[in-house]
Amino acid sequence: MGQFVLTEKYSTLTDFDETQNEYLNLIYEIMETRKRSDKPIAYIHTYGCQQNVADGERIKGMLEKAGFEFEDKPDNADVILFNTCAVREHAEDRVFGNVGALKNLKRKYPKTLIALCGCMMEQEHIAKRMYKSFPYVGLVFGTHALHMFPKLLYTALSSGKRVYLRDNDDELIHEGIPIKRDGTFKGWLPIMYGCNNFCTYCIVPYVRGRERSREKDIIINEAKEMIKSGYKDITLLGQNVNSYGKNLKDGVSFSQLISEIDSIDGDYWLRFMTSHPKDCTRELIDTIADSKHISTHLHLPFQSGSSRILRLMNRRYDRERYLDIVNYAKSKIPNISLTSDVIVGFPGETYEDFKQTLSLIKEVEFTSLFTFIYSPRVGTPAASMEDSISDKEKSKWFKELLDVQEEIASKRCKSMVGSTQKVLIEGEKGKDDILNARTSGNIIVEIKAPKELIGTFQNVEITEAGNWILKGNLKKQ
Repeated sequence: MGQFVLTEKYSTLTDFDETQNEYLNLIYEIMETRKRSDKPIAYIHTYGCQQNVADGERIKGMLEKAGFEFEDKPDNADVILFNTCAVREHAEDRVFGNVGALKNLKRKYPKTLIALCGCMMEQEHIAKRMYKSFPYVGLVFGTHALHMFPKLLYTALSSGKRVYLRDNDDELIHEGIPIKRDGTFKGWLPIMYGCNNFCTYCIVPYVRGRERSREKDIIINEAKEMIKSGYKDITLLGQNVNSYGKNLKDGVSFSQLISEIDSIDGDYWLRFMTSHPKDCTRELIDTIADSKHISTHLHLPFQSGSSRILRLMNRRYDRERYLDIVNYAKSKIPNISLTSDVIVGFPGETYEDFKQTLSLIKEVEFTSLFTFIYSPRVGTPAASMEDSISDKEKSKWFKELLDVQEEIASKRCKSMVGSTQKVLIEGEKGKDDILNARTSGNIIVEIKAPKELIGTFQNVEITEAGNWILKGNLKKQ
């Protein structure tokens, strides 16, 4: 495979703009002699959050410009790329397992290039393990080298050597990367990258770097293009969207940004995630309440209902502050749908702390929760904290939390029976002409309707309620 290769940094935006097409054209020429079929095939698999999905769309955009087509299985691919996630141990284990399963395919087709990128690859111990244990992996790069992908891919293909590049944060935002979006009516729009919060359990600031916001005019123009192209559900992305604009010279706030996007004409919903409670202002709530297009769904992770545990997590708000935000949101947006993230079994948590989490859940009455048993991440402060609670006990708490939330969600769904909801029809459920739709509040509704309505807004009368989903009938327009 050759020796370890480390390529240099790009130091400015201009470098990427000037070299992008050159390397993509060179890749096209190389693939003419390496491809296994009429056109070169790429298999891209993305793990983790929506930001990773958005990164994957940019990787696909670059590969498409180099002449690639895409398949949903790796068997026929000339380039296989895993876009990885470092937030949960389970996701990492899946990556190692899937890469290991490619050994025989690489032996059968030696010219197939196997590549890995994303958050996992920004961790030194992971990159070292990948280099040592998987010699057939030809390209590895981290989150900060996405804009360098054309040159990195060209180097790996042309040299036959292994190319590894990580820890390459130039603290810039590189615009102009082509995008091949996965959907035609639902889309992701990154507005910022990185995180400055350093929650003690979280690896994100270490693998995605410091906060940096995209220029407002660039975001507005991209939103206009998406709306003009027919996108009906647009989600603004950032590790903490509420802190958008803090590094920009014009001092624009997140509330101002979404207000300006909301003023764009069209029939669409605007969503955003993730929203950090410490930066969630009344101005933001007021903006949502006064908007035409902003979703009535607010994802506001609280992680723990115990102020003591929140201090250990370095969340920089307490229980009272969180409830103050939620209560204000409920007063301004009566039909608001609140969802959140919760960690069970954080180091040092007691059952009394956990009961405070349960009581907060009961008080807020969330539509749904993303719940996790604490998973230590190498390199984070929490990984070295004393943890005396057994896995068995944490699992017991976890089950108790799920039971409480299921009862709340079921009650909320039942309260919606008989109402009329505007929904976006998203796709087929898989049988009996049933389609899945979604409300502005991010609740799934199953309806019987023709496939031609996929990608359109419709009004639906809710007729039945389950624990997590609704069922309904189309109303005549």
